Amino acid sequence: MLYLGDSLAMESRRVLADRVAAGGRATVHSAPYSGTTLCDYLEGTARDSLVPSRHKAAALVRSQRPQIVVLQFWGNAWAYTPCMDSIPQGGGSRYYARYAADAKALTEQIAAAARGAGIQRPRIVWVLQAPDAFSPDRVRRVNGIYRDQADAGGDTVADAGREVSPAGSRYTWAQRLPCNDDERARPGDCRGGLTSLHRDDDHLHFCLAPTTKTPRPCPVHSPGIVRYCEAIAETVDAVLRRPPPATGRDRAGRAAAR
Repeated sequence: MLYLGDSLAMESRRVLADRVAAGGRATVHSAPYSGTTLCDYLEGTARDSLVPSRHKAAALVRSQRPQIVVLQFWGNAWAYTPCMDSIPQGGGSRYYARYAADAKALTEQIAAAARGAGIQRPRIVWVLQAPDAFSPDRVRRVNGIYRDQADAGGDTVADAGREVSPAGSRYTWAQRLPCNDDERARPGDCRGGLTSLHRDDDHLHFCLAPTTKTPRPCPVHSPGIVRYCEAIAETVDAVLRRPPPATGRDRAGRAAAR
């Protein structure tokens, strides 16, 4: 499995690798870069990108030959993400149109890289995002783009964001949520019936350690990361339990046999 994405992927990479490996169906190669967006992983954007050429999605498909690619993108569009052409985060129709176009282009580049490598096209899992504390409709619309692209490509979404949202209120941000059974059983996770998902000074990340100038996997146990990664790992396991879609050659062979 190939895991690509932004700072949320960076902080969760080790926990997700452990959860996926525990399922016994895959190992994980991850190449996240904090602050990135979809266009950073497109080939042809090396000059204006935070992701080096060797770690573009297509390059990694050719070198790693994955069965599945998991894409985790919050919806960044920062001043230091040059490939977004200065479109601000949640910047109206241009922002959403650009995200939709880049999601389609990234899917196409992954498919083309697989063909060039002589392997079956990896199945793609788009991670649906958690609520945005300041712009709930932005994440709703970004998740809609991911759902639409998954449908168009015959791929899948992992609704990890639901696991860190209040029950019955998918796009309402919460710093703490009622504990689940695992959290109640783990000392320190559950206090007064609630578990902490975010630090007081960070409404986005789930790591309960302070952020640093050097991006890193989260160094402390953090319930939000665990919830998020378990949802992704369950989806990955379900996808890998399904038989891969038939290729044109497979379909032709079955037709001849009939």
